[in-house]
Amino acid sequence: MEEVTSSKPHSFPNERWIRRIRRAKRKCRTDIKLADWNKRGYALRKDLLKPTLSSHIDIVDYDAVSVVFTVLDQDLFRQEFETKSRPAIIRGCMNNWAANRRWSFSRLKESFGKEKFKCGEDDDGYSVKIKLRHYMHYLENNQDDSPLYVFDSSFCEKDNKKRLRHDYKVPKYFRDDLFDYAPYKKRPPHRWFVMGAQRSGTDMHVDPLGTAAWNALLYKCSHKWPYHLSCAVMRLPRWVIFPPQAPKTDVRARPRETDGEAITWFDKVYPRILKESRVQPIEFIQEPGDVVYMPGGWHHVVLNVSNTVAVTQNFCTIPIFPVVWRRTVKGRPKLSKSWLKALKEHRPDIAKLAESVDLNQGDGLPSSSSSDSSSSSSSSSSGSDSESEEPKRSKKATTARHSSTSNHPAVNGGNILVMYELLLLAATTRIMRWPGRGV
Repeated sequence: MEEVTSSKPHSFPNERWIRRIRRAKRKCRTDIKLADWNKRGYALRKDLLKPTLSSHIDIVDYDAVSVVFTVLDQDLFRQEFETKSRPAIIRGCMNNWAANRRWSFSRLKESFGKEKFKCGEDDDGYSVKIKLRHYMHYLENNQDDSPLYVFDSSFCEKDNKKRLRHDYKVPKYFRDDLFDYAPYKKRPPHRWFVMGAQRSGTDMHVDPLGTAAWNALLYKCSHKWPYHLSCAVMRLPRWVIFPPQAPKTDVRARPRETDGEAITWFDKVYPRILKESRVQPIEFIQEPGDVVYMPGGWHHVVLNVSNTVAVTQNFCTIPIFPVVWRRTVKGRPKLSKSWLKALKEHRPDIAKLAESVDLNQGDGLPSSSSSDSSSSSSSSSSGSDSESEEPKRSKKATTARHSSTSNHPAVNGGNILVMYELLLLAATTRIMRWPGRGV
């Protein structure tokens, strides 16, 4: 472990971006003071940015399979990776993306600097947004232990930001997304524009509803980067993943062991897991131009070793449809009804498959609440991880930063209904005690 030494922080006048960042911090993490965002000194801990293991992960050459999309290509990938639940790195599918030249820092600042992007959520579950130009100043001028993380799922819906959607293409293996048939407004968030500072990341989690995901890291070497960014630093997220059958004790942080941040997981939890775990993790570095395929049910944590720009999407294809359908019916019944109606009209074969799924059968996959907390770096992604259609509750009562109630049976499964009945009864009692108060 490298010795932590003192370092003189960057000094700036009271510029607008500093005030905006401080406001966002106060909203995203009410449990800590502004001065405590760098109390651990992680900005000086370069050892946390270096990989611990050298694991094997399959690499797929996108162009070697076929330049032109065919059913055979998709079936081959499904047979070897989706059906077998094998994670992989796909290389070559981003070669013709317009994002390679348009998503440089300077171009993004020029085109979208005045647009607001989501960088977290407040205690009531509402989005915390900040202008991209302010975030980009913060990106290169912060010493925070776990910096704010732009993780925006609305970029395809806003008029000025939807141009980003045309700058990349969904890899051919994942274009048959069965969730595309569901009504868009009822579909949970499934794609995100991501910009992260060094040391930001997503805490250990499992993607919601049993869906799989792909994550593409952008990079353009020939562009002259602003803020002294070089080709060598615009890259390298550090991934650690565990298979679905890994025991919860082998991947989760213990109570009060971590604050829900990815970098704290690598500092406090990962060394212990390497000594005690019965399942060997897979650790790898995502290089610029890599697309990571993450099968449904896999636990994963991601730490940005340097400043990054990426795009990621969750999806449901035929091999994982029974699992996703079972979880959607149980967790989002309204969505499942409208989804089934659309499938009967457009994909009757899949609709028949849905009706034949045994809803009482276990799928052997962990819940999407595998992470015990919601980090400030990744709260904008974890906000869609809930598999329930109940109204959002205050994160003050549910996040692991304030307590460990996320593991309590009263806040999971069917007992949620009991909680709401008790709350309703308590509210009614209070009203009855004040006769002069209107209902």
